[in-house]
Amino acid sequence: MRVEIWSDIACPWCYVGKARFEKGLAAFAHRDDVEVVHRSFELDPHRARHDTAPVVESIARKYGRTLDEARAMEEHVASAARAEGLGYRTEGRDQGNTFDIHRLLHLAKARGLQEELLDLAYRTNFAEERSVFDPEVLIGLAVEAGLEEDEARAVLADEDAYAEDVRADEREAAELGASAVPFFVLDRRYGVSGGQPAEVFTQALEQAWQGRRIIPVVTPAAPADGACDDGACEVPPRG
Repeated sequence: MRVEIWSDIACPWCYVGKARFEKGLAAFAHRDDVEVVHRSFELDPHRARHDTAPVVESIARKYGRTLDEARAMEEHVASAARAEGLGYRTEGRDQGNTFDIHRLLHLAKARGLQEELLDLAYRTNFAEERSVFDPEVLIGLAVEAGLEEDEARAVLADEDAYAEDVRADEREAAELGASAVPFFVLDRRYGVSGGQPAEVFTQALEQAWQGRRIIPVVTPAAPADGACDDGACEVPPRG
């Protein structure tokens, strides 16, 4: 059985949702027969390539919130992350365009190292003082994951390398009606949106395994104006 996960490295609920999914998968009797595929989704695809800013200011600007509201959103997701045993820094992090990170993740996928690079990128982005938006940091993570440094540098230097792979993932997300991440699709029969509790993922895996009828997507309540809160990160409407 295949599970496809659309996510963005800049999405805190994707970070939390991955940990919860893995706990749900661990409780699934047929876990060894599940193939997990990570797919690309950009929360801020129109952001300039090298436009980075502190995370709280970025959230406030992107979602039309005050700085205090943005800090409260960060504290909320930080509590959820720490409850899953994940490190999380609410301030001192950068936010930026993630297209290059997704391109490098597709290289890692082609080399069988996608999971390793994804975990390193999440940890670095949310729990460490290094910035994944620094190309040298990103290259270092690629090497740590097991990729060849020269190959990783060549991909970042060539703006077309794996670009179509990223866009294909994003087109498919749109076709499936996904406007928020994380978005999980189980065997193309059952969709789960948001960083749901581990037991929800276990139940979804069991239902998909049994080949039951198509079940509506399980979606958490989300603010109407779009935000990285309440279990999912939404793409805000463009003005």
